[in-house]
This record gives sequence, C-alpha cells and structure tokens, in this order.
Amino acid sequence: MAFRRRTKSYPFFSQEFLIQNHADIVFCLVLFVLIGLMFEATAKTAFMFILPQYNTSTLSPEGEVSLYHYGWRDCITILFYCLITIILHAVVQEYILDKVNRRLHLSKSKNTKFNESGQLCVFHLVSSVWALYILITVSVFYSSSAETLYFNKLCVLRFQVKFYYLSQLAYWLHTLPELYFQKVRKEDIPRRLQYISLYLLHIMLAYLLNLTRLGLVLLFLQYLSELGFHLSRLFYFVDESHHKLFNLWAGSFVVTRMVTLILLFLVVGFGLARVENQYMDWEAGSFNTLLIRMVVLLVVCLTQAWLLWRFIHFQLRRWREGMKEQAARKRVLAKQPSRTVKRDVGGHYENGMVKSEKKMKVP
Repeated sequence: MAFRRRTKSYPFFSQEFLIQNHADIVFCLVLFVLIGLMFEATAKTAFMFILPQYNTSTLSPEGEVSLYHYGWRDCITILFYCLITIILHAVVQEYILDKVNRRLHLSKSKNTKFNESGQLCVFHLVSSVWALYILITVSVFYSSSAETLYFNKLCVLRFQVKFYYLSQLAYWLHTLPELYFQKVRKEDIPRRLQYISLYLLHIMLAYLLNLTRLGLVLLFLQYLSELGFHLSRLFYFVDESHHKLFNLWAGSFVVTRMVTLILLFLVVGFGLARVENQYMDWEAGSFNTLLIRMVVLLVVCLTQAWLLWRFIHFQLRRWREGMKEQAARKRVLAKQPSRTVKRDVGGHYENGMVKSEKKMKVP
C-alpha cells in the first residue's frame, strides 16, 4: 500500500528514501507482528505487542472484570502503537490534509502550520471524545471524593483506562520521529519539543502515580481547549475573516487554566491530604505522601503559570502591533492631500467628478 505519490525515486536506504517511504516501512513492521499471531510459537510474543499486559481477573457485581496494573512490558505495547500512530499520521496527511492544501494554495510557512493544526485537530477531537466516554463509564462525575479520583487501594486500571494512557504516550512519542519525517524547520523544532515534552511528562506522572482519573479530567479539559485553538487556526487559513474565533479560544484558554488549578488543589492539595493511607507502597501502588503531592502541585502549577505567561505575552504583543498599525494608518491618512469636488445644483456629473458650488473635503 502506497501512502504518497512517487514523483522521484531515490537510492535504497538513503535519507530521502526513508522519509518518502517511512509509512510503508512501518506498515511492514506492523504486518510482521500481526503475522506472528498466526503461529503458536510466536503468538505469545505477538500478544505482548498488541494487548496491554499485567491483567488480573476479579469478581464484581457486574461479573468478572479484568483489572490491569503497569510494568516494564508496557514499553513494548507503547512501541507497537507508536508504529500504528505513524501509519495513521501518514493516512491523515495523504488523504485529507494534502488534498485540502492543493486547493488552498498556501505558502510554505502556512502550509506547515496547517498540517500541524490538522493533525492535532484530529488527535484532540478523538482523544477528548474518548476521555469523556471513559469518564462517564467509570462514573467519576457522580462522586467528588478524593478516593474516586485516586486509586488508593491497589494499582489497578480498567482496560479502557490503561489502553487510553498507552495510546496517549504512543502518540506523543511518535511525534518525535515525525519531526524528521515531516522535515520540520529548525526554528520550529524547539517550540514543538516544548509541548511534546510537557505532554509526556504530565501523562507519565498521572499514569505512574495512579492519578489516572484526575489525569483524564485534566486531559479532557486541555484537549478541548487545544481543539478550539487548532480549529480557529484552520478556519483562519481557509478564510482570514474568521480571525474572531481566536477570541473565543482565548476565553476558553483562561477558563481551562483556572479550572485545572482548582481541581488540582481540591484533589491533590486538600483531598488526598485527608486520606488515611499517608505512605508510599510500590506494590500497592500508593504514592500518597507529602513530598510527592508537593512535587505534583509544583510541576502542574509551574506549567500552568508558564502557559499563562506565554498567553499574556502573546496577547500584549499582538495588542501593541495592532496599536502601531492603527497609528501608522492614521499618519498615512493625515498626510494625504484633501481633494475638492464640485456639484451642480441640478446634480449633473462631468468626467466622473461631481460638481458643487460648495467645497467638500474627501479623504
């Protein structure tokens, strides 16, 4: 299966060959793992790549339920789904974004931003809907206690919760090689590495410290806010008259930061401080100690403060540029000489000019 049109052939294993055919190469690797399911000798190893590991069955009022915890074999599953994400990235790029780009005729810089927003828009939409479904399924909205947002008894996860976190880690890890495959400009790489690193750090903290339900709520809010931004940018590239959508996103951005901090302090700062088990137990998956709570609060608060500082700095710079453009426009209009036109009493026109006995100034 070919993901991109071949306009030129390159030598095997050259840099351009790998970039142009990376999706096909990755697809062959995934197919190799799937073929391993067909043979009894390799099926167990293949399942290690495809299915989440460390599951145990337990009885509940709903029947027999499989619960999961984390371990080093999760890295193998993350690697496999990282390859899957690279393939999906190429599919979205080839069959959706490239077709739209050919119709819009954008410049090279706008084309890069359009592709970035298009990919993230699809991801944020899917992830936010998926997170909302999980939150409703685990009934986190119907209980506000800290125990509901923190698994304080055992390091256990339902299948959909664990698979969600593994998929999130796989997606953000796949963006690192995509910087090479998409030939991202050097000046754009630091900006992208910043938000990629922040997402990986916060998702890993929520996953490893068993703050998975709180993490789901915060990720849902964050992805909704980011979805609004990238949708606004896509509409702006299609038609620049849609720039007012950024004002709606600006309001949602500030609200998201405030809600994130409030939830964080209510759950981690106050809720978990009142839970009985104030100790660290690796086997039970309990990390509810004062030091770890302070580290979580510090990391998230610094991130939110940094995001707000960048947002305010950008808005102030945008406001100053707008004031300069407005002042320059006024100076240009003031330097233009005033013209006089005349108009007859009968209102007759001559040579496209209006005649008048009284003189009127026209800017």
